[in-house]
Amino acid sequence: MPQLLTPFGQLDLVRVPDQPNDPLQAFDAADEYLLGHLHEQAPDAATRVLVLNDSFGALAASLAPHVQVTSSGDSHLGFLGLQRNLARNGLATDAVRFVPASEPIDGTFDRVLVRVPKTLALMEEQLIRLQARLAPGATVVAAGMVKHLPHAAGDLLEKYIGPMQASLAVKKARLLVATAAGRPAARSPYPTRYQLDEPRLELLNHANVFCREGLDIGTRAFLPHLPRRLDATRVADLGCGNGVLGIAYALANPEAQLTLVDESYMAVQSAVDNWRAALGERPVEIRPGDGLAEQPAGSLDLVLCNPPFHQQQVVGDFLAWRMFVQARDALVTGGELWIVGNRHLGYHAKLKRLYRGVEQIAATPKFVILKASK
Repeated sequence: MPQLLTPFGQLDLVRVPDQPNDPLQAFDAADEYLLGHLHEQAPDAATRVLVLNDSFGALAASLAPHVQVTSSGDSHLGFLGLQRNLARNGLATDAVRFVPASEPIDGTFDRVLVRVPKTLALMEEQLIRLQARLAPGATVVAAGMVKHLPHAAGDLLEKYIGPMQASLAVKKARLLVATAAGRPAARSPYPTRYQLDEPRLELLNHANVFCREGLDIGTRAFLPHLPRRLDATRVADLGCGNGVLGIAYALANPEAQLTLVDESYMAVQSAVDNWRAALGERPVEIRPGDGLAEQPAGSLDLVLCNPPFHQQQVVGDFLAWRMFVQARDALVTGGELWIVGNRHLGYHAKLKRLYRGVEQIAATPKFVILKASK
């Protein structure tokens, strides 16, 4: 794998989760551009740097030996990547302070490096929180590959931080440099809420939750076909988002024991809030995680999943396939994985390679609901 070479040193980095023969690398030209720009500012050991949305730790691990680094992002896989890449390069795993995006960041910062996320609502929420955390004269530098860098990202920097200047493109990457100008403290528009008629719920959604403004059409197709069991079934909502599948199942199945897992910290926070609003103090486990990687083998009877088909800007079925394997390992013999997926993704054939039997439960012109039995 190519190594990241910057003025701060050379690092050997990997992506998380592992993918055999992965053609992608754990950094890009935008990371290199950000680090080169910061090095020109001659930071010293006392410089307080905040890194936002560092995909696999390329920025934070590069800076850890040189400045005081805090990293924050919404991806648990990104956090695992940071931990792994720190260790891989001989750095202590506590060399970088990590704060999930669902939690407030304390302290003040002299420099802020931002990888522009796919969901600009996440960046907006981060910038609003950042307003009170900037030292006098602080700069906020956002970066991305030009093809993934919307004009609105610069507008957000102007609105919440201060005057912004876009750099020239280098190796198809660009920087947006904003200088703190004491913008008036903003009120966050997040979380948002929407109503669901069946089951009747109000669902809260923090800034980075998928389909924050309304129920996604895949889940809408899935909900009427959730299995109904009136016993103490052990159920996981895998990739739970705001928790709607797990909550709907729990409402219809009073004895069920639920586990809700997502790799987004803001999704987990949303699911916790929504569970409490709908089900009060009913016991549940809601956690951030690398899918069901930490779930004991044979500990589940049923897994519900609306699998993702992208990781950050990368589109593909790798994460979905990995979830199917994790579900199989976590299920008891005879247990079931129920999924909704786009017809064109061909999940039926993929599941047949992993499970004893696969049955189509329902279909719409765009989606299929499948049951795979272990």
